[in-house]
Amino acid sequence: MPELPEVEVVRRGLAAHVVGRVIDHVDVTHGRAVRRHVAGPADFAGSLVKAAFTDARRRGKYLWLPLDDGVRAVVGHLGMSGQLLVQPASVPEEAHLRVRFVFADGDPELRFVDQRTFGGLAVAGLGPGGVPVPIAHIAPDPLDPAFDDETFRQALVRRRTGVKRALLDQSLISGVGNIYADEALWRAKLHFARATETLRRPDVARLLQAVRDVMAAALHQGGTSFDSLYVNVNGESGYFDRSLDAYGQEGRPCRRCGTPIRRDPFMNRSSYTCPHCQPRPRHARW
Repeated sequence: MPELPEVEVVRRGLAAHVVGRVIDHVDVTHGRAVRRHVAGPADFAGSLVKAAFTDARRRGKYLWLPLDDGVRAVVGHLGMSGQLLVQPASVPEEAHLRVRFVFADGDPELRFVDQRTFGGLAVAGLGPGGVPVPIAHIAPDPLDPAFDDETFRQALVRRRTGVKRALLDQSLISGVGNIYADEALWRAKLHFARATETLRRPDVARLLQAVRDVMAAALHQGGTSFDSLYVNVNGESGYFDRSLDAYGQEGRPCRRCGTPIRRDPFMNRSSYTCPHCQPRPRHARW
């Protein structure tokens, strides 16, 4: 699933290609893609005619495009395989095209393509701070100026859970998924099962710095693409998978100490750690 760096790459592409443009019409080719728009596909499409996108914003893994009425936005989540592509109308339809935005000024159009249909779009009202109401519960992400390190630290140590489980809690910190949690924990030399209540102030500071560093590095390389499902708005893959230190590196030597990377089952997924650099805590929380 795309995480913060991948979604930010897409947001930047949307900012460059669709902001300021007036929508001529919208085609919904698969109703599941707008299932979160409770009024239905026809209302989704009809409510956007002659509207214009004024910005491209993100919180964690959610994107939204505010509209020129100042009170609504198109909210999107890419799910497992969603893609927002800018394409000339002459390009044949993708096999899994779900929604098409056609603009009054012509090409390029915006297409939402989603093979597995876990992602989706909706029109939603804006709440305080211009954040869409349906995602107001999502915490700021660590690259957001609104993110407060001390508030996060206090909430983290109160959570009494494993540190990786806390990093994946989008109500605590958004945008961090399985890949970047493992990468940040490796950089911070913390085991994924370290109990949050045992983390000292320097531990949390080191962890947040590691999260920000790995996000910045991934952004620089266009995100992480393990297959063709994650691409930017121009259909290009990211290359951060070539720079991963922990995630997916089972059995390979740790780049820091040479110890083979270990894989453990975790929440129906996997966690990757260096047994030497990230020793398992005596009292683990999963």
